[in-house]
Amino acid sequence: MIAGVDEAGRGPLVGSVFAAAVILPSDYDLPGLTDSKKLSEKRRDALAAAIKQHAIAYAVASADVAEIATLNILHATMLAMQRAVNALHRLPEEIVIDGNRLPENLPVPARAVIGGDALIPAISAASILAKTARDAEMYALHALHPQYGFDRHKGYGTAQHLAAIEAHGVLPQHRRDFAPIKKWLRQHGAQ
Repeated sequence: MIAGVDEAGRGPLVGSVFAAAVILPSDYDLPGLTDSKKLSEKRRDALAAAIKQHAIAYAVASADVAEIATLNILHATMLAMQRAVNALHRLPEEIVIDGNRLPENLPVPARAVIGGDALIPAISAASILAKTARDAEMYALHALHPQYGFDRHKGYGTAQHLAAIEAHGVLPQHRRDFAPIKKWLRQHGAQ
């Protein structure tokens, strides 16, 4: 019994980084299960509902903007992954993580698999749950600050997002240690 783990939201300029851990039944076959980045939002949402319904166990966790600033994005991502694994109500025999790095202090043996989100169904499922949770945070932020367009760019450093920052300033949810935000703060004498 393995738990797949993946993250979402390392690159955006705003919001938390999310991670999910998923244990699927060994005979689980969900058509279309693949890396969340290869799926439409509508398809991701449908798959997320099916994963939650059929998984043996799943958990989603995050590290917030303050933790990202304190730890840096890599270590905050590892923290979110560790939290997701520790939140599982059932302990797996092994953990497989998308990428080339492993969080410390995991409760069972783990291995990293580069490109695992497209190769291992449990990692694909974790990718989808992490991405849909991250998107939900962006929709909630959009409801509070629609002028930034978070519903469209999901916090990434698009031209639209950068223009919104220039026009409306930096929010408390922006990652102050990321280069475009740091540059804006420096140019505007803000902290």
